[in-house]
Amino acid sequence: MTGRATEPVDATAAGRTAAPTRNGRATGASRLLAFARWEVLLAIVLLILVWEGTGLSRFFLTGPNFANLTSAVMEVAIMALPMALIVITGEIDLSVESMVGLASAILGFLWAAGVPLELAIPAVLVVGLLGGLLNGLLVTRVGISSLVVTLGTLALFRGLASVVLGPTAVSTFPAGFTAFGFGNLPGTPIPWSLLVFTLLAIVFVIVVHATWIGRHLFAVGKNRNAARYSGVRVATLKTGLFALSGVIAAFAGVLLTARFSSARADNGIGLTLTVVTIVLLGGVDINGGKGTIPGVILAVFVIAVLQSALRLAGVSSEYQNVAVGLLLIGSVIAPQLARQSRVFVDRVMGGRHLPPRPVTPGEVNQ
Repeated sequence: MTGRATEPVDATAAGRTAAPTRNGRATGASRLLAFARWEVLLAIVLLILVWEGTGLSRFFLTGPNFANLTSAVMEVAIMALPMALIVITGEIDLSVESMVGLASAILGFLWAAGVPLELAIPAVLVVGLLGGLLNGLLVTRVGISSLVVTLGTLALFRGLASVVLGPTAVSTFPAGFTAFGFGNLPGTPIPWSLLVFTLLAIVFVIVVHATWIGRHLFAVGKNRNAARYSGVRVATLKTGLFALSGVIAAFAGVLLTARFSSARADNGIGLTLTVVTIVLLGGVDINGGKGTIPGVILAVFVIAVLQSALRLAGVSSEYQNVAVGLLLIGSVIAPQLARQSRVFVDRVMGGRHLPPRPVTPGEVNQ
């Protein structure tokens, strides 16, 4: 593709869904439903959870609890950003939690071998890049389903982590490194990891919703073949997304190692479920083509507040996992029900108050 690529125009660009129309006019029901955006519903749910959390414990709305509830989800929040882009294009990456463990294991191995962190961390990010490229090339060049590929690399990366570090743990990291994992900005309850997530989220919002890259993402998710005929390099785009996911998962592994003050091969186990839940709860369609980064950001804090409220209420981690699983199921079912309800309402009410379409002279003569 040379020069400027032809950018396909899509009704769902930047995650927006065009309102159903009749004779070029939006129906009254569709205009009402347009206000019930998924992000608004998430914001309402978040406010309700905050209110409930305040009632559960007087410690909920405190600075230390805010720092705890945000830092506890920042690794999955960071990984959810590239995962959202992958799902928008109709793919998925289930290997992110194993890349977290592999990154942690390599970081611990290099540090124990005397390699300074200034060199060890870039080496870990390169490993993440290579792992993501492996996923991307197998999906786009070999033609294997991303579900199958990333299930395989889920086991591969975890096995490599066990080979690199074994059952041992490395916990001799310098205080400055570990402070970055669980420390706050001086004089504030804001964790350093939240600052990192905020900067990344701003970049993702701009790229996805204000550039041609975002338009290409949604075009590929809606119709891959049409996007390819329009000049979009579908294979290159998807490969780049998997590579980006690998790098950010490796970086999340570095953050998790700093927060735990320990490098282990089993770090990150179970994080993929939460990452996918955040993406789908944020309104990204599992079939591709729809979604917004602001919705994913809201979903991050919904999960964080929910888990914090359950912890303060004394709910065990097993039941917290049940709640996350129910959210995952609900985030898949709810959009389907919403679409069916919208179609039903438009069929019943859509044309009742519209003026009749004028008859053209050509139709009179027929």
